[in-house]
Amino acid sequence: MNEGTYSTLIFDTLAHSLRERRPCALATIITGKGVRSKLLVAAGAKALGSLGNTEIDRIIERDALGELAAGSSSVRHYGSNGEAGEQDIQVFIETFAPPPRMIIFGAVGFTAALSRAAKLLGYRVTICDARATFATSARFPEADEVVNEWPDRFLLALTDELRPQDAICVLTHDHKFDIPAIAAALETQVGYIGAMGSRRTHEERVKLLREAGVADPALARVMAPIGLDIGSRTPEETAIAICAEIIAVRAGRNSIQSLRDSSGPIHI
Repeated sequence: MNEGTYSTLIFDTLAHSLRERRPCALATIITGKGVRSKLLVAAGAKALGSLGNTEIDRIIERDALGELAAGSSSVRHYGSNGEAGEQDIQVFIETFAPPPRMIIFGAVGFTAALSRAAKLLGYRVTICDARATFATSARFPEADEVVNEWPDRFLLALTDELRPQDAICVLTHDHKFDIPAIAAALETQVGYIGAMGSRRTHEERVKLLREAGVADPALARVMAPIGLDIGSRTPEETAIAICAEIIAVRAGRNSIQSLRDSSGPIHI
């Protein structure tokens, strides 16, 4: 297959991935031998194209998958066979990934504020509540979609789609909604799961989740009470506390105190 045919196939495949919201990364040599050569990489799929030889393809495929997992793009330098620390070639690794998702369960008073804050951070926001009277697009115009469905049923269809960059926020603090929502969320690879409610509410929630068969290591993923311990009171302040906690969890900033890890009253 000649270079022109490879390029056409790569760009056709890239366009199809973008239409299907499938994350991928495109590595291109921008200086050095093989300039303009390309390698298209996606998790779980065979790489398409070549940067010169199998060894450099293997190494850059690995690095491109790392960039894809982090949701970042970068320029890297390699030797002609992919050696680290060399300057023979310069490779631009560009990631193409859909925006992170935030799924908010519960059409409650805090939901609109959290939806607005999440949109500001670039999230694609879905609000889900089984109660059609409360979950309407008119009440939540900022959301990308409003779904009338039980949380576990809704998540069942998304189990393989959610990624570590995504977030699930359970705001219902009603056991008939939040128990199935949290249990289903724990079956996904989502990077953040938070649940609203008092410390006492969460203690009862944990008991019910254990009775439902959820193990303690899984329960440790749940940030509850939801949000950072900043003394928030209003819906807008609470939304900021939640989004700040999501950012801290994603960045691995364990030194920042969450309400889950503090004691005393949630509100000052």
